[in-house]
Amino acid sequence: MSVVQIACVYGTRPEAIKMAPVVRAINGRDDADVVNIVTGQHREMLRQVLDLFEITPDIDLSVMKTNQDLFDVTGSVLLGLRGAFRHQRPDIVVVQGDTTSCFVGALAAFYESIPVAHVEAGLRTGDIRAPFPEEANRSLTTRLARWHFAPTDGSRDNLLREGVDPAAIEVTGNTVIDALLTVRSIAEAKSAAAYPELHAVRSVLESDAPVILVTGHRRENFGSGFESICRALATLADRYPDYRIIYPVHLNPNVQEPVRRILGNLSNVCLVEPVSYEPFVFLMTRSRIILTDSGGIQEEAPSLGKPVLVMREVTERPEAVVAGTVRLVGTDEARIVSETARLIEDAAAYDEMARAHNPYGDGHAADRIVERMVRDQT
Repeated sequence: MSVVQIACVYGTRPEAIKMAPVVRAINGRDDADVVNIVTGQHREMLRQVLDLFEITPDIDLSVMKTNQDLFDVTGSVLLGLRGAFRHQRPDIVVVQGDTTSCFVGALAAFYESIPVAHVEAGLRTGDIRAPFPEEANRSLTTRLARWHFAPTDGSRDNLLREGVDPAAIEVTGNTVIDALLTVRSIAEAKSAAAYPELHAVRSVLESDAPVILVTGHRRENFGSGFESICRALATLADRYPDYRIIYPVHLNPNVQEPVRRILGNLSNVCLVEPVSYEPFVFLMTRSRIILTDSGGIQEEAPSLGKPVLVMREVTERPEAVVAGTVRLVGTDEARIVSETARLIEDAAAYDEMARAHNPYGDGHAADRIVERMVRDQT
């Protein structure tokens, strides 16, 4: 029996979360073998996910440098993958999503004539600079991929409109739901005391205080966008003193500076260090409302029945917006405040958004992805 060698390339925490189910699905087969190649862009956050899912990297490119920009990351990953692919010679390279490592992984595989599988293919906003550089990354990856694993029918339709061969597309659901359902079952059996990372907010989590969970790190929001977001959070903290705002603050200085300057002294705002995936899932289950600019949380929270306000102008994940569990609010201070206030003050509006409905899958996306790759390659 021939064994298909599949190289999975990833480097950020969101990629690792969504790639982990694929890695586990490959490991569960006798006819496939996985090579884990990590770029090391999110060093500590990446390690936490790898430990959670018991994944050991085979190759670590260690590209992280202080104050690196897109030129640095792109060049370092491309050169690192040249050596990795020439050494390993995988049969397939799998990339995930819309990061620089996704696009560059596909490009390096293309240069080495290795077929590319794109997990979470077909997401589009239609604006090449929003989100930046993610929209360009995923569009360019489409041009290089052999397999396009679309999470939804809408993503498939985007690919069809761009002329992708229908036979190369498979709607699988999103692997983030595979990961979420696995970790949720673990987290729901625990209390806040089980997570040392949540020590600073343990008393909040063990109280009856309603929680607004916030995440924010998008490059396109740096500067005035984050200033506006922080002012909105300060207004909400003042207006609703019984609520607790928990904000795991991304380590990027462009995020840290405005967040700590505007929110650092507010008694009902809890600024904490970034937390690993399992305690973050616990935070989501404990929260009442989620404010975020993250793509992944837009996909995860509907499975938990949590209303999500997305602090971005556009989204490449419209399915949850259509389903009514996600609403775009941008970075406008007044709109963030008014939409959050509506969820706090209007029980009917809250209940309408808090339906536990998820258009992104059933938790078996990774099995479908691996089955298709191995079948086509053997």
